[in-house]
Amino acid sequence: MMKIFKIIFFVVGLVLLGWVVQQTNITETLDLVSQIGWGFLLVLFFYFLAFLFDSLTWQMTVISAPLTPKWLYRFFNMRLAGEAFNNTLPAASMGGEPVKAVLLKNHYGFNYREGVASIILARTINSVALILFLIVGVFLMLDSAVLDDKYNSIAGTGLVVLTILIFLFFAVQRFKLASLTSTALSKNTWFRWLDGALHHIQDIDEKLVEFYTGHHARAGFAFVLAFVNWVFGVVEIYVTMFFLGHPVSMTEAWIIEAVAQLVRAATFVIPASIGAQEGAFMIIGAAVTGSPTVGFAVALVRRAREIIWIGWGMMAFYIAKPERTHIEEEI
Repeated sequence: MMKIFKIIFFVVGLVLLGWVVQQTNITETLDLVSQIGWGFLLVLFFYFLAFLFDSLTWQMTVISAPLTPKWLYRFFNMRLAGEAFNNTLPAASMGGEPVKAVLLKNHYGFNYREGVASIILARTINSVALILFLIVGVFLMLDSAVLDDKYNSIAGTGLVVLTILIFLFFAVQRFKLASLTSTALSKNTWFRWLDGALHHIQDIDEKLVEFYTGHHARAGFAFVLAFVNWVFGVVEIYVTMFFLGHPVSMTEAWIIEAVAQLVRAATFVIPASIGAQEGAFMIIGAAVTGSPTVGFAVALVRRAREIIWIGWGMMAFYIAKPERTHIEEEI
């Protein structure tokens, strides 16, 4: 069944991509992309910094892991492997999380409960930081009148829905709602099978609450790192547009990146948001520069960077060689 959904969502993405190609001049787009030259190295550099900050955010959530460069290097490589799967599997960008948990256990001895808790924490912190980033983006969008009222309304509604979902996710962790729900359900004969998993759920909940209530400094610093990670995306857009010959202000770059991330979050079921991400860049690119072709060129540069990172991540995964059976058990 999962394979069928993968195919369906992938086809949907390809249809969207086909529509984007029809709306632009592909020859002109490729000519624009070719102009970026050595500027692409700067794009890779700024994304490397963003990825490094994101890896440190995750490292901060593993209390027993030393905060040293050596361990940052390890978390960087584990995240490389996990994100390669997150960017290719239609699983709410969560398909690579079991890979991270397995690597933490197999290579560095962290049990699955601590590993899973750290992954949930890192994901939550990144998501909350994304909300703040998008709020700034939407306010900049409204103030600049880059998009018409229809698109502003869609962006605002999407932000509200995403914010509610993320804070519900946080509430489930902070108030142990998963443990409370599982305990209540396990008393019913229909859900007696939950007994075996209940203590695992409770252990993970305890670790989550312990981090939120007992490590405020770590949580705060991790949030700052996560927010800076999103801001690096703005710098990446700014650099890309400059080398494509269509420079924009940092405000415009923030708006472009905010729209792209909002669309990516809304289309998580499509592998790598293929088609949807290109459409977002095309629309916002046309609004900012007057040319949908420029927006599509930015999208292709972003895809090229993503493909390089996915390839690097797959190499990291196969070098680590976690046991397939362990990954399947976690999934």
